[in-house]
Amino acid sequence: MRALPLTLAPGQDLKVFLDTLAREQQCSGFVLGVVGNLSRAAFQCPGRPEPTVLEGDLEIITLNGTVSPQGAHLHLSLSDGACQVWGGHLEPGTLVLKGVELLLGVLDQPKVAVAVGSHPVTAPMPAPSTQVSPWQALPSRVEIAVLPGCPWCARALRLLSSAEVPHQVFRVDHDDAFHHWHGRSGMSTFPQVFVDGTLLGGYDALSALHERGDLMQLR
Repeated sequence: MRALPLTLAPGQDLKVFLDTLAREQQCSGFVLGVVGNLSRAAFQCPGRPEPTVLEGDLEIITLNGTVSPQGAHLHLSLSDGACQVWGGHLEPGTLVLKGVELLLGVLDQPKVAVAVGSHPVTAPMPAPSTQVSPWQALPSRVEIAVLPGCPWCARALRLLSSAEVPHQVFRVDHDDAFHHWHGRSGMSTFPQVFVDGTLLGGYDALSALHERGDLMQLR
């Protein structure tokens, strides 16, 4: 068994992501641990004809179960803003709010995939201490620093993922992170895109690279 750490980005569907990863890469395993929050949770309660759906700032308490090419069978428990606990069988439509850190135990797989956007690609299994983003395939030439909730950052991430360009994502969600990226780039706006360690620029520079047909060369 290998331990695979994953980071899910804001807006990603937790159930769909795990189903896609396991199906397209033919890997099986189980959840070892999880922390994070959700903007929307869909789960099937016992005896109910339809899934229950909650929206808001929802904190994940537990996620237990298995993933396989036949689909993920997972049970989710979470807390709402009133500290009321909910739970049931995880369903599609469960969306990440700020981020979810997930640790999978992958069984008997010499290689495992980490997803670029919604399109998983094969990559060597990282060491257990390596933090892997679901937007990232190792190795990658592109680094992108993003602000949570920034529409231009979201567009840049969609552009990279649709072009299937491996990239490392860094969330700028506190002052120290902002000062780090400002000091590195001299920019106070986001996203900030680096190629081979050199500043490319923001969304406009990335879009121009795509329009010239040069973005694909970074795969």
